[in-house]
Amino acid sequence: MMKKKIAIFISGRGSNMQAIVEQCQRGPLKDLAQVELVFANKASAAGLEYAKSQGLETRCINSKGLKRLDFDAKVIDLLSNYELDFIILAGYMRVLSSPFVQAYQGRIINIHPADTSLHQGLHAYEWAYENQLAATKITVHFVDEGMDTGAVIAQASVDLKGVESLQDVEKRGLAVEHQFYSATLKSLFEA
Repeated sequence: MMKKKIAIFISGRGSNMQAIVEQCQRGPLKDLAQVELVFANKASAAGLEYAKSQGLETRCINSKGLKRLDFDAKVIDLLSNYELDFIILAGYMRVLSSPFVQAYQGRIINIHPADTSLHQGLHAYEWAYENQLAATKITVHFVDEGMDTGAVIAQASVDLKGVESLQDVEKRGLAVEHQFYSATLKSLFEA
């Protein structure tokens, strides 16, 4: 089976990207996926340094001050240099434009730290904490032209019983995210 060629998009520390890279190097994604590119929309994204330390190709186009369509056109142009099977969003904090989504229809995957039928957009862990949920969900979904409205690929539950702070919620959620995202990608790439 040919390895899936993936680009991972980040905006910050890239903890999910790091987990996926590790799984591609020596985990369940080793024979299934190859990271062709780690892309960030901010030069300050700490995850770029990790990606470089792993010998991965990195690119950055700063999105600040650019209109969404103009920025996405630059990214589409950059990606035309790669033969990608999937784009994996891992803490990429931008809504993709219609032309971008259409260019990679059915091949853009995102992870969202809530049940997307209950909460879309930012601050999902805060939402779970403020609503004192006993559990929340992590959702891996295809990206469509809405915000966190694409078809759900898989969901995993996060037990929030006994959490005392927002940091507790985030810690528990990220622990699930880092395993669950790669496991879901494995199932998808094997199909």
